[in-house]
Amino acid sequence: MPLTPQTRGLIGAAQLALMKPDAILINTARGPIVDARALLDALRRGHLRGAALDVFDDEPLPAGSAFADRPANLLLSPHVGSTTVESDFRVCDMVATKVLDALSQHASAASV
Repeated sequence: MPLTPQTRGLIGAAQLALMKPDAILINTARGPIVDARALLDALRRGHLRGAALDVFDDEPLPAGSAFADRPANLLLSPHVGSTTVESDFRVCDMVATKVLDALSQHASAASV
């Protein structure tokens, strides 16, 4: 989900209140889509079973982040949720291909 004016704060206190108490919220899209303070409040009140966040409003999380004193039912990861061995290989392959293409174009231009 892209972060737009319409999606910023899309999941706030009202939306969290509609979730079942045994629900677990997972955000791997964009940090600001979820209202962090409302989420922390819901977790501390025991309204949600838990939450897992891989993205945040500010990355990396600053020292004074609202998540610094997080409840035990909140899992944080450093924006690596999409990282797999396969995706790392694909990225390396794409980069190597682009470098070889650029070098090839440079060599062709130099020989003209």
